[in-house]
Amino acid sequence: MRGQFVVVPILALILLFTVPWWTLVLAPDWGTAATVAGTVVFALGLVTMPVAMFRGHARHQDGAARLGDSLLAVIWVLFSWSVLSLVLRVALLGVDDPARSRIVAGVTFAVAAGLLVHGNRVAMRVPPVKATDVVIPRLGPGLDGLRVAVLTDTHYGPIDRTKWSEQVVAAVNALDADVVCHAGDLADGAVAERRKQVDPLGGVQAALGRFYITGNHEYFGEAQAWIDHMEGLGWDTLHNRSTLLERDGDRIVFAGIDDPTGSASGLPGHGPDLAAALADAPADVPVVLLAHQPKQVKQAREAGVALQISGHTHGGQIWPFHLLVRLDQPTLSGLTRHGPTQLYNSRGTGFWGPPFRVFAPSEITLLTLRSA
Repeated sequence: MRGQFVVVPILALILLFTVPWWTLVLAPDWGTAATVAGTVVFALGLVTMPVAMFRGHARHQDGAARLGDSLLAVIWVLFSWSVLSLVLRVALLGVDDPARSRIVAGVTFAVAAGLLVHGNRVAMRVPPVKATDVVIPRLGPGLDGLRVAVLTDTHYGPIDRTKWSEQVVAAVNALDADVVCHAGDLADGAVAERRKQVDPLGGVQAALGRFYITGNHEYFGEAQAWIDHMEGLGWDTLHNRSTLLERDGDRIVFAGIDDPTGSASGLPGHGPDLAAALADAPADVPVVLLAHQPKQVKQAREAGVALQISGHTHGGQIWPFHLLVRLDQPTLSGLTRHGPTQLYNSRGTGFWGPPFRVFAPSEITLLTLRSA
C-alpha cells in the first residue's frame, strides 16, 4: 500500500510531461537539434518541478514555491491541450506528417500560451464582484436586503500580494456591506511570514460584523495562530460557535465551523462541531453557516441551516481540474439547493499555488438576503 503513494505520483508526473513532449517535440519531427533541445527542456522540467514544489511547500522556501507552482500550471495546461489536440489530429487526417503534427503542435502551443498569459492576469487582478440575491425563509422584514460580502481562499503565500490585499479591502468597503465573511484558506504559511499581506484585512468595514473561519490550509500551518491573529485584527472568529445579529427588531444567526482537516490536526478543540456552533442559536431564527468545504452541507441540511457559505473549490482554478474537484465536492460554484438548505459556493478571491486561473475566474461575492 505504501508503494502506491510513491509509484502513482511518479507515474502521473511522467504522464504529465510525456504527453506534451510527444505532441510538441517528438511527433512534429523538427530535426535532431530541435528535438534534443526540446527533450532537454522537458527533462529539466520533469526534475525541477517536484523538487521546487517540495522545497517551496515543505521547506518554506518562497522562491522555490513560485518556480514549482508556475511549472505545475504550465505543464498542466500543456498536458490538457495536448490531449485535446487529438481531435485536431483526427480532423487533419488528410494532411500528411510531419506537416499535420507540426500544425497540431503549433496550435496547441499557441492556445496554451494564450491561456497562461490570460490566466495569470485573471488570477492577479482584483476580482470582480459577483452579486446574488438569496431568499431566506423566516427572514424578518427588518433584515430584508441584508448585504453579505464574502471573501475566501485568499491564500496569501509565496507571492507578496500586499498591494492586492489593500485593493481587495478597498473593493469590499465600496460595497457598504452589513456583514463581511472570510470562509477560510486565509494564508499558506506562518503568521510571521504572511501577516504583512493579511493585515490590510483589519481595515475591512462592516456595519454588523466581520466573521472568519478556518479552511483546510490553516491546518497545514498555524491554525490557532491565525485565529488569534484575525481576532487581533478585529474579526469575529466563528470557531464552532455562532453569534446573533439584530436589525429593526428581526434576528439572524451567523455560525461557523472548522474545516474537517482540523479533526486530525492534533489541536485540542479543533474540527467541525455543528452541534456546538448552534447550541445557543434560537430555534425560530434562520441560520447562515460558514463552512469552508461545500460537502459540509450534508450536516447543514440535517441541522436545518438556511444558507451555507463555502469556498475551497476555486471553481477548479485551472481547467479541466474541475473534473477532479467534482469527484469530492457536490458543487463547484454558485447557488444550489440541498433540501431545506441553500449553498453558496464561491470560486474564491485569490488562488492557491500557481498564479493562474483558466476558465475559473475569482470573485468577491455580494449576497443580498431577501425575505420570502
